[in-house]
Amino acid sequence: MEDCLVVFSSVEKLDELNATGVADAAKNSIVDVLGKLKENRVMLFPFAHLTSTLSSPQVALEVLLSLEASLKNDGFTVKRAPFGWNKEFDIKSKGHPLAVLSKVICPYGQMECDFLCPYCTNPIKIQDLSSLREAPPRRS
Repeated sequence: MEDCLVVFSSVEKLDELNATGVADAAKNSIVDVLGKLKENRVMLFPFAHLTSTLSSPQVALEVLLSLEASLKNDGFTVKRAPFGWNKEFDIKSKGHPLAVLSKVICPYGQMECDFLCPYCTNPIKIQDLSSLREAPPRRS
């Protein structure tokens, strides 16, 4: 796909608490950037290497499929790279202030959190830390 917004994405363990809300917030963020770029084409690219706290593959795929369907329903042209595959890609970026962005989608939305993660500054509720302990070890 050429002349599009490429969205490298990872779904994290805490996103499992509100997968639907995360997909909706991601869509809103993507639509905002598309509007600023005056673009209507999106390439969704699952990229597990963006986090060390991956969600389960089932939840990650659920979020990505929901995001894809939601963007298509809004009239955008969307392609999604295969989930769980090693992929080859060539990328060329325009010299534009919005050419390279980083976004974090919070699973808590506008809720107040107990503290910010000292490593990534994402908000965390103490009650949800137990779900991180249940995460299987990440493969290298």
